Amino acid sequence: MEASKISLLNANTLELHYWFNDQSHSMDAVVQNKCEREFLAIIEEIAKVFDVEALIETIPLAEGGIIRWFKLLLKQDKKHVVITALITALATGVIITPIGTSMSEIGKQIIDKIFEDSGIKELEKEILRENLKNLQEDTETKELEQKKIEEEIKNLRLDSEIKIHQISTNKVIPKKKSNFYNSLEKYEKVKQISITVEDKENNQILDEAIILRDKFREFIIVSDDLEPIKDENAIIEIISPVLKKGDYKWRGIYKGQDLLFNMQSNEFKTQVQTGDIEFKNGTSINCLLVIKRKIDNDGNEIVTERNILLVNSYFVNDTPIETTEGKRYRQKKEADKRQLNLFEE
Repeated sequence: MEASKISLLNANTLELHYWFNDQSHSMDAVVQNKCEREFLAIIEEIAKVFDVEALIETIPLAEGGIIRWFKLLLKQDKKHVVITALITALATGVIITPIGTSMSEIGKQIIDKIFEDSGIKELEKEILRENLKNLQEDTETKELEQKKIEEEIKNLRLDSEIKIHQISTNKVIPKKKSNFYNSLEKYEKVKQISITVEDKENNQILDEAIILRDKFREFIIVSDDLEPIKDENAIIEIISPVLKKGDYKWRGIYKGQDLLFNMQSNEFKTQVQTGDIEFKNGTSINCLLVIKRKIDNDGNEIVTERNILLVNSYFVNDTPIETTEGKRYRQKKEADKRQLNLFEE
């Protein structure tokens, strides 16, 4: 592509600028390292979605608050120029999008801007010139090769749209963003940050956004808790029932995994402890299981609790025996369903 033309496809550098409320040019090194670790993790996570390995280089610090440049490098493939620009733009989009705002629409706008950029046609010409080096340059060959390149770019766009959905549902990225702003929010010296997309080779600014300090909280996750998973007919093979009183965990196999559970059905626990229900090797229960989850500091989903709220039935020689509480629960669900059907009619 011609260096003189401004094109989003030349974007491969992100400028992260910390603006201070004084005239100094120094920053707490621990805070800076924390922020940039999370910032780089966001770029790497986006690159992982695109199935590429990102090499990120830093350019020396500049004064004026503190300015950091991060240059994204991918293998020297012409089509990777597009992916580099996408990752660079999406990293910016992530950082400037508040928690609770979907990345889907923003990602779609980014894809539209990049694939409708004038540089795409120039890129296609460059690829065509390279491909025709070792081919006979007759008109038919040139036309076939041109169509092939156009199809590849079209497929790259369609694939990018799929990647946007994966990024918008990714749990690691918002947590990393939250960590980034949480560190800045606690560091009172920073009055705002700006992030700029640049074509460093041609010294051109392609896009810029500023986030003021009073907006930092909009980017921080209030609670790390996720929506609990509810399984109303969970089958658990009991390995170790608790036969004495106390808050001891039961042990059983659920979906092939050996796990610990909190038995919160006092009615069922009492029947077990009094001997009304006996457990033998391989005894299973059908129960209402609620699995509580949260996101850890690295953005990984972890299970914090597995609670058995009630037992619908237990099995004796593979025959289900409905419990009293299970019967009440079943009848309530049936009554609720009838009432809903009446309402709909």
